[in-house]
Amino acid sequence: MGPEEVILDELRQRALGHGFKLFGVAPATEADGYGRFCDWLDAGYAGEMKYLHKHREHRRHPKAVLQNVRSVVMLGIEYPAQLPDLPSRIARYAHGPDYHPILWAKLNDLSAWLMQTAPGSYAHGTADSAPLLERDFARRAGLGWFGKNTMLLNKQNGSYFFLCGLLSSLEFPVNDSPPENHCGTCTACLEACPTQAFPTPGTLDATRCISYLTIELHGPIPLPLRTEIGDWLFGCDVCQEVCPWNRFANTDTSDNLLSLDPVELLSLTEAEFKSRFQHTAIYRTRRQGLIRNAAIVLGNTGSAASLPALLRATHDADEVVREAAQWAIDQIQQRGD
Repeated sequence: MGPEEVILDELRQRALGHGFKLFGVAPATEADGYGRFCDWLDAGYAGEMKYLHKHREHRRHPKAVLQNVRSVVMLGIEYPAQLPDLPSRIARYAHGPDYHPILWAKLNDLSAWLMQTAPGSYAHGTADSAPLLERDFARRAGLGWFGKNTMLLNKQNGSYFFLCGLLSSLEFPVNDSPPENHCGTCTACLEACPTQAFPTPGTLDATRCISYLTIELHGPIPLPLRTEIGDWLFGCDVCQEVCPWNRFANTDTSDNLLSLDPVELLSLTEAEFKSRFQHTAIYRTRRQGLIRNAAIVLGNTGSAASLPALLRATHDADEVVREAAQWAIDQIQQRGD
């Protein structure tokens, strides 16, 4: 066993000690899916996510993140797949504290250890913090295959896991045979999507995706898609919930469940929103987005008991909130609930 193989084995053990369940190495060459990514952007499927266009060229090759990179170590860490019934639904990954600082701390420790163990080498960890096509390199590293819902699927872990990468100037042994695609003829994820956000298998139109609509979109949610959001307050897990491979996913439940009442959320001030959510993934929506979402959920699921809070929200300082609240009132009154 060569010196870099020894280091890689020790790195794997340290990663396991940090809770990573998935570990693999890909060569640091141009991303396999860079062309598809550019076609996807050009088709307009990214919606308002302008940062994807801004850094598109940087995603071509990992050297844009670490100039002398030779290996891309990809890691995956599970999050709980099981949730009890709650007043509104929040994507599973968003329960508890924001996962980014947690992953960054783990990656910083692994990077520091790697550079100390191999003096003169360089390492850089990234978790949604650099222009790296993480799924491409995770597939190449053997962590899974691309499902028809575009998620990375793993035989043992399903798709309920976070991905992150550790770029190194060391040349580690790499995975030579990415996993085969095991979706077969199954189209459960495509058929279950409430907004029909998959124009073709393996292609996501983010502008129709509930996760995009409730998190990334700033401004009003398009009228034709509002009722399909149902009770999703933040994000969506439908295409993962129906995936047969997630029957093997982590069955633990979160100790930090966010049980959010949409009626209560309507009265949140800016200061209260920041105090309550600034260390969670939900902070990404900003106050406007979260209260807008709460109004949409009430428009879909609320009753006459929700009307007083919604009426107050029609006087909110934010125009988007006012419009969503009035829409919800109209929906409830039309149903006669």
